[in-house]
Amino acid sequence: MVTGAGDRLFNMVVIVILSLCGIVAVFPLLYVVSVSLTPLGEVLRSGSFPIIPRQITFSAYKTLLQEAGMVKALGVTVLVTVAGTFLNMLFTVLMAYPLSRKWLPGRSLFLMMILFTMLFSGGIVPTYLIVKAMGLLNSLWALILPTLIGSFNVLIVKSFFEQLPEEIFESARMDGAGEFRILVQMALPLSLSVMATISLFYAVGHWNDFFQAIMYITDRNLFPLQVVVREILMQTQQPMENVENMTPTQTLQMAAVVLASLPIIVVYPFLQKYFTKGMLLGSIKG
Repeated sequence: MVTGAGDRLFNMVVIVILSLCGIVAVFPLLYVVSVSLTPLGEVLRSGSFPIIPRQITFSAYKTLLQEAGMVKALGVTVLVTVAGTFLNMLFTVLMAYPLSRKWLPGRSLFLMMILFTMLFSGGIVPTYLIVKAMGLLNSLWALILPTLIGSFNVLIVKSFFEQLPEEIFESARMDGAGEFRILVQMALPLSLSVMATISLFYAVGHWNDFFQAIMYITDRNLFPLQVVVREILMQTQQPMENVENMTPTQTLQMAAVVLASLPIIVVYPFLQKYFTKGMLLGSIKG
């Protein structure tokens, strides 16, 4: 295909703009990783944290991983993320599948109730009082149950289920299969893309959860990773003796940021194709 000078110019402009956007997006991540690996001697020689250090050290990561609070917080976050995502998906699917069946009595009313929760929130204080009345304060359940079902996610999964061929469901019913069996053996295997997408939504939400933790958790043994990272980020540089053998506070801070972000960064590329496909297919119908 022959393209004109205008098309080539347009393509060059688009490439330049996308390249600049990529650099802007990658630079903060590069800086964080660089600072987390920079030894104090390098900082003293250059007067600041270089973008690409000549020497690297993993002392900041070693220091953080040797702290019992950091390791315990990591375990809490992993537990909440795994258990919370499983329960999120279980109840989301159990709610979305019936709503995708047009013959469900009261279907429109249930959908209106879900949409209402997307437009109006009960507020922070009523939610806190409910969590307190349920006896969930200082419990990991306080980080899971208040966000057990996401209204937006339910609508995405419902829309995806509606696009599945109704004929295969009818054939299964004629063979004597119940709705639960149809859901488990037919609907879910055909919906892996949207399941992966919504699972990623929930998992990232649990992993990055900070607000609920500071609202409902006061026991330091139950602090998730993000709360501990916040405490590290708020630390101030202490007077140092024998500075050559110490790790700068900013290096510790950036190492904590990397440790908190690394699992999601590692997992996302493997789910990206499912994420994109699930978002496209799940948003065709409203």
